Amino acid sequence: MCGITARVGTEDSSESLVATLENLEYRGYDSAGIAVKNGTGLKIQKREGQVAALRAAVAENRLEGDLGIGHTRWSTHGEPSDANAHPHVDCSGRVAIVHNGIIENHTELRRALEARGHEFRSDTDTEVVPHLVEERLDAGDDPETAFRTAITELEGSFALAMIHEDVDSVFATRTGSPLVLGVSDDANYLASDVPAFLEYTNRVVYLEDGDVAVLTADDYRITDVDGFDVSRPVETVDWAAEDAGKGEYDHYMLKEIHEQPTSLQQTIQGRLDGDDVVLEEFEAGSFADVRRVHFVACGTSYHAGMYAESLFADWNVDAQTFLASEYATHPPAIGEHTLVVGITQSGETADTLGALEIAKERGARTLALTNVVGSSAARLCDDALFIRAGPEIGVAATKTFSSQVATLVLLGERITRDVTGSPTPDSAARLEALAELPEHVQTVLDTSRAAEIADRFAHEDSHFFIGRGSAYAVALEAALKFKEITYEHAEGFAAGELKHGPLALVTEHTPVFAVCNGNNEAKLASNVREVQTRGGPVVGVCPRTSDALADTADEVLTVPATHPDLVAILANVQLQLVAYHAADDLDRPIDKPRNLAKSVTVE
Repeated sequence: MCGITARVGTEDSSESLVATLENLEYRGYDSAGIAVKNGTGLKIQKREGQVAALRAAVAENRLEGDLGIGHTRWSTHGEPSDANAHPHVDCSGRVAIVHNGIIENHTELRRALEARGHEFRSDTDTEVVPHLVEERLDAGDDPETAFRTAITELEGSFALAMIHEDVDSVFATRTGSPLVLGVSDDANYLASDVPAFLEYTNRVVYLEDGDVAVLTADDYRITDVDGFDVSRPVETVDWAAEDAGKGEYDHYMLKEIHEQPTSLQQTIQGRLDGDDVVLEEFEAGSFADVRRVHFVACGTSYHAGMYAESLFADWNVDAQTFLASEYATHPPAIGEHTLVVGITQSGETADTLGALEIAKERGARTLALTNVVGSSAARLCDDALFIRAGPEIGVAATKTFSSQVATLVLLGERITRDVTGSPTPDSAARLEALAELPEHVQTVLDTSRAAEIADRFAHEDSHFFIGRGSAYAVALEAALKFKEITYEHAEGFAAGELKHGPLALVTEHTPVFAVCNGNNEAKLASNVREVQTRGGPVVGVCPRTSDALADTADEVLTVPATHPDLVAILANVQLQLVAYHAADDLDRPIDKPRNLAKSVTVE
């Protein structure tokens, strides 16, 4: 949630700040703003709405400055408005601050500051910070000391960046919210996420909780809150700048759907050796002491965990999937032989990090399954396994779901062999199908009728998605995609549960998408007929060899016939396309769905 950016260089930073905010807009688009230091104090522009409005204002007012900070907002405290947009300043206007996260004790701090005469101009929790800094400056502290002292009074999860009118530096810190430095020869950058500055540099330094960074045009320094130097490695990100752009596509989401053959190839590359799984991070026997597996995740990642849980059950591995927010507040029994796998695309999801912290406190072994090297989850957990999907900018996760499931299939094979001493049932056929998965996804992309189906059903009253086993997980994921980008009502159900309530809602204006993974076809066909008896149209999403569903459904979206454990991944690609084309027909802002953001860093 929210995107922070900063730049310190020897040339004007305003254009770079706006450009990096555009690259971060997937993190929030309620409002945006920048503050620059130009030798005559601080100049600030901020606008409600998307970064385009800010860009126009910056151009109109000719903002210039060698250093500055920027912010794109996803609202938590205070409605979207110019006043609540960041950056926020102190009473005197000497200091400007941008912030991501939540300052939990802001109410008490604000009351105390107001009692001491400070005037607030916004409803945000952020604004307490510049006033705290102001008090330390008035007491005689230099800007860096004032910043360090102020942050010791804050409680919560936050990332902050500050500039002062008299200092050619950016001051920054993080506690529970991400911040990464970008290092180049002519400037230094700061951002919530690497894609912000990827067009300027691919050399990065990941800050850790409690770090305080001071950036100048030609150097940077990282210390702890007490001022003692700490060392963080400079890493090279292997993404190219064009990987984070839209290219020839109208939307990031469509681009990322079509990138799935490539992202899946990256996921499995080097990890399959004939009938064996080779995970560089985990040699044979690494999981021999595991007795149960807990998947903790949110949203799309939760559905990936559910998908894996259904497979693990078939392999006689005790696995359960939990919503991370519930796991953190109502944890189940956790023992030393429990492996807790936090599934998080960004590695920064606050609820998932909270669940992992609980698991560690209770003695579990923890593993982060994530897309981002250097992320908070990867550093928090005992181990990390990377899905290697490449950058995903669209708020609606697509290619990361496919890569998460593929990685979980590999992990499940490794765990099963370590725990039972034998491969999973039908292991050789499944791994062969996994190797063919990128090609099969490409076939779906090349032959899909999803646009036609979406055009027919986009304007109906409700959209239901049903399935069994791994297909049930995909039914939930498909409903999530549909609702988040079309704004139309959509729900996913276990197919057998239709007759236990949801059938009451089925009418001729309730299309039902029945997802078949090649198993339990007769039972699913029976559920389809239950829908049709009530007048509901049915779209079957199934392998080409699925005669039972093809002969029953009103419309069919087919996928290549492959191993049943992987069919639902292909079905999900079809349903991603359905959601995309329906949202396009309805003229929705597909890459920027209302009220949502890509990386959920608040609980």
